[in-house]
Amino acid sequence: MMDWTDRHCRSFHRVLTRRTRLYTEMVTTGALIHGPRDRLLAFAPEEHPLALQLGGSDPADLATCARMAEDRGYDEVNLNCGCPSDRVQNGRFGACLMAEPELVADCLAAMRNAVRIPVTVKCRIGIDDQDPEQSLRRFIDTVVPAGPEAVIVHARKAWLKGLSPKENRDIPPLDYGLVRRVKEERPNVTIVLNGGIASLEAAQEHLGWADGVMMGRAAYERPWQLARADSMLFGTADPVSSPDEALSAYLPYIERELAAGSHLAGMTRHILGLFAGRPGARLFRRHLAENAHKPGAGIEVVRHARDVLASAAMHEAA
Repeated sequence: MMDWTDRHCRSFHRVLTRRTRLYTEMVTTGALIHGPRDRLLAFAPEEHPLALQLGGSDPADLATCARMAEDRGYDEVNLNCGCPSDRVQNGRFGACLMAEPELVADCLAAMRNAVRIPVTVKCRIGIDDQDPEQSLRRFIDTVVPAGPEAVIVHARKAWLKGLSPKENRDIPPLDYGLVRRVKEERPNVTIVLNGGIASLEAAQEHLGWADGVMMGRAAYERPWQLARADSMLFGTADPVSSPDEALSAYLPYIERELAAGSHLAGMTRHILGLFAGRPGARLFRRHLAENAHKPGAGIEVVRHARDVLASAAMHEAA
């Protein structure tokens, strides 16, 4: 979820659910080693449990970055072998590593030997002309001996030649059946299912056979559904009972970050879908989209958007 699940997004999602594991957007090893690592690794204490997702293909660099993750207090470090973007392909990491499972195994072994926190890997079922029935099995059987605690499988092939990153999220068909067969054949391998899972009900159904489920776009675009995850999937109390309560719980974070110099639009873009389906939701989104980016925009923009929503709801009820 590059450019989506930044620290503002994760802090908002943590308002909705305490128990689910959150993942950072993918960060490249080059950016961490040579760039602004303090900014890239920053997170709030309440974000735990939290995994750092890395992009890279050099075992030594990945080991170095895994140690950074452990030193900064992350609960897991994940190697991304599923992202199909052009930038990723040019850097020899992401989904193109599906063609080099032996290299992935070397990377995971180096990371595993460098840290005590869990090391995991995320992949596709195949790329380009690969036969997923063979490529997924070969990938898993090659990398698992290197010691990853889990393999997260996006149940779509990625076409690196011919489809854009956006098209790769929708056009290649999902094959949950393949992932399930591979899990049944390898009961001792921890397999987490990803790709196209649109609701907690769907997640719960897959948890009948998968060891875990990862939700991406559905959780981002319709975040309120996360507010039932703790009770539905973990058997514990949900932290908030309504979208209004969730917004109120997020406001102190927004105020704190504004005081620290963060821009309002960088935080409000993650809450645009909070009231999806409710009267006034479109007006709420419009007010934030039109005003949060303005110079000097402050918390009053969010409060006014909430007032617009409440007014629309009252008119609907009348």
